[in-house]
Amino acid sequence: MEKKKKRIAMLGSTGSIGTQALEVISEHPNLFEVEVLTANNNSSLLIEQAKKFKPNTVVISNEKKYKEVDDALFGLGIKVFVGEKSLEEVVEGENIDIVLTALVGYSGLKPTIKAIKSSKTIALANKETLVVAGDLITKLCEEYGVPLYPVDSEHSAIFQCLIGEPYNPIEKIYLTASGGPFMGWSKNDLINIKKEEALKHPNWDMGEKITIDSASLMNKGLEVIEAKWLFDLKKEQIEVVVHPQSIIHSAV
Repeated sequence: MEKKKKRIAMLGSTGSIGTQALEVISEHPNLFEVEVLTANNNSSLLIEQAKKFKPNTVVISNEKKYKEVDDALFGLGIKVFVGEKSLEEVVEGENIDIVLTALVGYSGLKPTIKAIKSSKTIALANKETLVVAGDLITKLCEEYGVPLYPVDSEHSAIFQCLIGEPYNPIEKIYLTASGGPFMGWSKNDLINIKKEEALKHPNWDMGEKITIDSASLMNKGLEVIEAKWLFDLKKEQIEVVVHPQSIIHSAV
């Protein structure tokens, strides 16, 4: 018997996580199909993705880009919606199994809450959702019986390490940090750095916000908070290790 495909709503399909997730879906068309694609500003890539994956619905948050997207997809049977409120509404659709939240910053919180309350499986690549509302999100997942799968590389690695180990208590987890582009610089060196320098991550090609957060190590602080909520840990159980080679994402 043919396995039923998982139907994906991808919030933030034009960012680095979203584009990588679509590559995975392309390689496994027998397992997944795209139901919803959303973008904030990148209308041209959203249009390209919609023509390739033929979702049921697309959402463009920027109202100024709506006509461009609607015109480009006219006649293809794809519904086009606009605005942040639409993000919250599309995740409630009955034809969605998994919601991948790959939005930037706080914007991922409300759609994630709506998706949980609609009993959708959550694939979370938006750490800020747990940073600002970890207690609320974890309680809602428990209340609605919704699985929460971490997509961020460090937390996904921890999740994979813990599979099959429910009775083996965690002593400590280690999150690795590359150190970013300014590792080893003195305070005096850091006084006059420019945005362009901070955006040159030595190991990874990521979106601007996370790259800047990585350069300041703020991102690792956010990941510590995310790990606390995802894996029900105390802060003493989480340690950050600077690992410039970026071979190991995390360890348990």
